[in-house]
Amino acid sequence: MQILHRKPIDMATANYYLDTRRMKANGKYPLKIRVQHRGKFLISTGFEAAPGTWGSGSYNRKESNWQAKNVALRDLMNRIEKKIFSLDEEGLLLKMSDKELKDAVTSEMEGKKEEERTFIGCLDEFVGTKTNKGTITVYTTTRNKILSFDPGCTFSSMDRSWLVRFEKWMAGQGMKVNAYAIHLRNIRTVFNYAIDEGYTAMYPFRKFSIGKEETRKRSLTVEQLRALRDYPCEEWQEKYRDMFMLMFYLIGINAADLFNARGSDVVNGRLEYKRAKTGKLYSVLVEPEAWEIINRYKGKKYLLDIMDTFSDYRNFLHRMGIALKQIGGMERTGRGGKKVREPLFPELSSYWSRHTWATLAAGLEIPKETISEALGHSIGSEVTSIYIKFDRKKVDAANRKVIDFVNGNM
Repeated sequence: MQILHRKPIDMATANYYLDTRRMKANGKYPLKIRVQHRGKFLISTGFEAAPGTWGSGSYNRKESNWQAKNVALRDLMNRIEKKIFSLDEEGLLLKMSDKELKDAVTSEMEGKKEEERTFIGCLDEFVGTKTNKGTITVYTTTRNKILSFDPGCTFSSMDRSWLVRFEKWMAGQGMKVNAYAIHLRNIRTVFNYAIDEGYTAMYPFRKFSIGKEETRKRSLTVEQLRALRDYPCEEWQEKYRDMFMLMFYLIGINAADLFNARGSDVVNGRLEYKRAKTGKLYSVLVEPEAWEIINRYKGKKYLLDIMDTFSDYRNFLHRMGIALKQIGGMERTGRGGKKVREPLFPELSSYWSRHTWATLAAGLEIPKETISEALGHSIGSEVTSIYIKFDRKKVDAANRKVIDFVNGNM
């Protein structure tokens, strides 16, 4: 039987093309596929590369996760060439314009995307179900990490070896164990969501454990807390120090809950709010020490004046973190009067108020169940939790005892 070969001029061809006409902000260029038919047209791949990481139709070892990206690109090229060959076999290719061919190829690619949903698309869908700004920010950060590592990843490509490579890549960027563990947990959550929605049956975490590194204690001793409370701060530092003490007096309240609280949230001497992190209803008795600070910084629309100045409490919180770390001795040296500081607590942050309250409470032998309830944790059995929530007097008494201890009244 004679085998007939079509002339190359009759068949459209496809090749990789690094589009160096316009550099992106990250220093890379879009990677496209150039199809030669009657003329030429380009198809986006969603990938990008720097000239030093791309050559001879593939990524080299200088590109992060280069092997997985090359596999994804080859799969994409195979689909395009298969579509072109199919059109040619049907006798349609020669009759098609460049636009018609591009539409046909693009349609094939989009159909494949629907067939194999990308992980990023599902992550976006999951995030779309959330309203908490903090949660959205955390998952957006995870999204950006994944896009930098493997933008075309799918549920089928994200197996255990992918997780291992991703973890190694994050560690290579200087991230600590607990930092990149957050992204791995977020990925696991999206997988669980996708399984519940029927998008996939894949689950790579069955034989993959997310590491955890023991963190250092972030609490002050009672002597250190007194020193901070009474320290003659520079004037610009006083407000930040006072906010730290207010958080402590309110049992380590979260910054989002405190700075977004309204004056109307104080009912019968209690600050009542729904925790931004958990959505749990919470109520804390405002002690005289806390009232003294609140009255000093009373807001117009809010309980405090923070949000009268800042549109987002996180801007103030960022400055607070810097200020707390600088509280301490300071002197000017040299002709320019350069400030030389000797911070009291160079690692101090607002979150230390919560740890400090819990540590002091434990030292005063306040029951663990009461401490857990005071911090808004779920404790014990459901029946026990309901009982302690009902009896807020235990938490009020515990907070008063801790504050009295700090004041030296015990």
